[in-house]
Amino acid sequence: MWNQPTVRRCYAFGQVVRRGIEAWGDAHVAVFASGGLTHFVIDEELDQLFIQAIHDCDISRVAELGEDVFRDGTSELKNWIPIVGMMAELSLEPKVLYYVPCYRSQAGTGNAMGFVVWR
Repeated sequence: MWNQPTVRRCYAFGQVVRRGIEAWGDAHVAVFASGGLTHFVIDEELDQLFIQAIHDCDISRVAELGEDVFRDGTSELKNWIPIVGMMAELSLEPKVLYYVPCYRSQAGTGNAMGFVVWR
């Protein structure tokens, strides 16, 4: 049994945080998320699906993969999902600054790194 929030719950959490920030009024707030994309064994196809979900502000295709996908190193993708939920209803556009699959062996191990900004 895994004690992790689901993809959809992470997304909903981000929406709730955004509503809380908006309730402050005219406050200036910066929000950060950190975590790698896939790692231990890099899955560039999954990373690209995830990056597309960020670009589209729609996590449904990622959620449809099922929770078994988000284990081990891949679970760090969930660190990004609340931010996607926060930004989905704002007029800010995500821009992927970098995607770098950092391989450390011929077996495909390593970590994939991504950097995104919303403006």
